[in-house]
Amino acid sequence: MFEPSPERLRAALGRFATGVTIVTARAADGAPVGLTANSFNSVSLQPPLVLWSLALSSRALPVFQTATHFAIHVLGAQQQALAERFARRDVDRWAGVAWTPGAGGAPLLPQALAVFECRCRSRYPEGDHIILVGEVLRCQHGDATPALLYHGGRFHTGPVA
Repeated sequence: MFEPSPERLRAALGRFATGVTIVTARAADGAPVGLTANSFNSVSLQPPLVLWSLALSSRALPVFQTATHFAIHVLGAQQQALAERFARRDVDRWAGVAWTPGAGGAPLLPQALAVFECRCRSRYPEGDHIILVGEVLRCQHGDATPALLYHGGRFHTGPVA
């Protein structure tokens, strides 16, 4: 066993396959904000709670620190390009992307495998991230389309080897 340097810890965590999400909210001026995240978990069924975490270095942090609502979109294998787009910093993530307002105005993206419309219930700063807990107000899911996965620092649209 070794001490967990940031590089070693990232490599070890990368061995755990996760789903891929896009989390969206509205800025104070009404502009849509969204980013790709794979730090999504269920917390409780009663009450219905989910969580995700955001790096304190994220440019979206000010929006999510004050947003009353957010939406979490679980992506399908066919949405890898969208996940890559919302992970980049050097593009207009919303150019040409259709969306509709959901609970509290949070942008809803079409064709996600599942969507969780949440009221932000609590925020916990921990280490270099903030953990956001959302109370699920509405949720929906589609068919059994394969999920987009993230493993070993890469997206996967089929079985993870």
